[in-house]
Amino acid sequence: MKVQFSSISSNESFARVTAASFIAQLDPTMDEMTEIKTAVSEAVTNAIIHGYNNEPDHFVHLNCVIDDDEITIEIRDEGVGICDVEEARQPLYTSKPELERSGMGFTIIENFMDKVEVISRAGEGTAVIMRKQLVSSRTVCN
Repeated sequence: MKVQFSSISSNESFARVTAASFIAQLDPTMDEMTEIKTAVSEAVTNAIIHGYNNEPDHFVHLNCVIDDDEITIEIRDEGVGICDVEEARQPLYTSKPELERSGMGFTIIENFMDKVEVISRAGEGTAVIMRKQLVSSRTVCN
């Protein structure tokens, strides 16, 4: 699934619902669904606030792929990029302290997803690629 949407904060909830609807076909547990939706929210919020500086005239890209019981979600922007990805991934780091940001976005994503990759180039944008292996909630009768 590929979707793009305007970089406005109200679209964060759209991204959550869209990803959740796509993933629902795997019959995830409630915990898995909550964790994925939270990770999507954090990544989309980062794209809008940090990638695009809250400018509404840009697009955030959401790509979701299912491979067996593994979901891969990519949130991508074409914004300012991250100069130092390792620094940005540190708990409590924020490039927008004036906005009272907690600096926990990447930490939350990393705690809820199995694998997180951040690819970024200054002036070109950022892609956050998140993977999660779902524990099948389907029961097998013998």
